[in-house]
Amino acid sequence: MSLSGKIAFVTGASQGIGRACALRLAKEGASVAVAARNRDKLDELVNEITAAGGKAAAFPVDVADEEQVKSTVKTSIAQFGKVDILVNNAGITRDQLVMRMKRADWDAVLQTNLTSAYLCIQQVIPSMLKQRWGRIINITSVFGQMGQAGQANYAASKAGLIGLTMAIAREVGSRNITCNAIAPGFIETAMTNVLSDEFKQTAVKQIPLGRVGTTDDVAGALAFLVSDDASYITGHVLSVNGGMLMG
Repeated sequence: MSLSGKIAFVTGASQGIGRACALRLAKEGASVAVAARNRDKLDELVNEITAAGGKAAAFPVDVADEEQVKSTVKTSIAQFGKVDILVNNAGITRDQLVMRMKRADWDAVLQTNLTSAYLCIQQVIPSMLKQRWGRIINITSVFGQMGQAGQANYAASKAGLIGLTMAIAREVGSRNITCNAIAPGFIETAMTNVLSDEFKQTAVKQIPLGRVGTTDDVAGALAFLVSDDASYITGHVLSVNGGMLMG
């Protein structure tokens, strides 16, 4: 598996799953444009990649801002020349029961988690069409497949990513561009660290493999889906959940 010569653009790359994905893509030989709001964390990631002999550049961006997305992707393409691999990973939560959920929290989650993916795809598609090769990966969630109380906005945004994945796969498949989704289950990240130990223990009981997942588990799935080994897979949702949800 080699991604030598490929250019990847990863959103939400400053921490968690996005960071692990960027590191794995660089390890496989890709040059990586890492994008997120936190410039300091991005710079740390770039330094880690370059220290290991890889190539990366930081692109601070708020993916909820359409103009920032457009200008950032444009700047990235100007620097690297193209985008071969897009990883739409940026995501936030604003949890609340639906009867108490504020419209602003609904809008913020949908804008960051779902609309940003549409915007990023729209910006990189011309580059992929030109070279007749591309890999688009949307990081969704097991809760986009099964729902979760108190997360109507988050679950809706992640379910939306699944529909978006299938629609894009149909639109661009004839140009040798694949679009797939990865649906992580309970993964140890900063987003899950804030949950109570009681909640975590209950969650693990629902996982047949008996453990919480790691960001590297997700990054490994990503590495496969963007490789030539997965060239005949598109419109697929790959579950990385330890058996938490099957079927």
